[in-house]
Amino acid sequence: QVQLVESGGGLVQPGGSLRLSCLAPGSIFSVYTMGWYRQAPGKQRELVAAVTNGGGINYADFVKGRFTISRDNAKNTVYLQMNSLKPEDTAVYYCNAWLTARHNYWGQGTQVTVSS
Repeated sequence: QVQLVESGGGLVQPGGSLRLSCLAPGSIFSVYTMGWYRQAPGKQRELVAAVTNGGGINYADFVKGRFTISRDNAKNTVYLQMNSLKPEDTAVYYCNAWLTARHNYWGQGTQVTVSS
């Protein structure tokens, strides 16, 4: 069982910032594409950002210029720096490790709430 451990969610005011972290096993982290997804109530889970083991990065249009994904290979950790947060960013954020459809793992999720 692959365990992805997320941290960093919470309550923040509009315009504020949060940083999410996801710790993965070293055997996973060095090979897999690491990503962040989110799911708001009543909506489907959607990709926020992803970074390959080679450093290639992909962002959803709705976070470009506001969120930054990065990975620290020495710490087996992927981060999501979220700035200029909006109420519509409120969701449960999930860490994902993907290699193939069969080798696709999820964290437990961390709640991000943007509200005044």
